[in-house]
Amino acid sequence: MPRGNPAVKLAVTVDADVHSKVLDAAEAEGKSVSAWITDAARRALLIRDGLAAVAEWEAEHGALTPAELLAARARIEPKGIRRKRSPR
Repeated sequence: MPRGNPAVKLAVTVDADVHSKVLDAAEAEGKSVSAWITDAARRALLIRDGLAAVAEWEAEHGALTPAELLAARARIEPKGIRRKRSPR
């Protein structure tokens, strides 16, 4: 962490299975556990903010159509990789 932006310590408790997976993931990515958790939290916050923005847009303009959702997925998903869709 840069000197001008000191890190804040945070103690958390996680389930044992999550703990081991975090350790494995951090090691696989060559990061400290703190760096891995920080990156994961940033991604989660970005997703949360994005979902809130979509909900705000839909409240003003109506629900996105299936065609709009498909077009959005095509823009954000890597070519050839399709995730299972969960029901909305």
